[in-house]
Amino acid sequence: MNMRTPMSRVRGLGSAKDGTTHFWRQRITAIANLPLVILFLILVITMVGASHGQVAALLGSPMVAILVLFGIASVTTHMWLGMQVVIEDYIHGEGAKILLLISNGFFCAFVGLSAAFALLKISFGG
Repeated sequence: MNMRTPMSRVRGLGSAKDGTTHFWRQRITAIANLPLVILFLILVITMVGASHGQVAALLGSPMVAILVLFGIASVTTHMWLGMQVVIEDYIHGEGAKILLLISNGFFCAFVGLSAAFALLKISFGG
């Protein structure tokens, strides 16, 4: 006997009421990461051997800085979502799971904000 209402079956929401939102966020960030990471790798490869001033000038370009900021946001969000799934699937103690999920959020926020701060500092000539 199925205890779910017809509406909950249509919406596809599980017991956490999160449904497929997490799945789609992970897939969308993965798709966004493809061109953004390729762009980042091209930037790094073209700047090999460049002086600090040349690198700062490139990162100071508004279009480059914005694309790299999007890359930072997308990669760190994808990292957070992926680690959340790993923690939820493989950590069985509730206390440890909660602690690791909170730590994961703080770590990903720290990495993303630190990278964004460094980029903005270079971009604005700091």
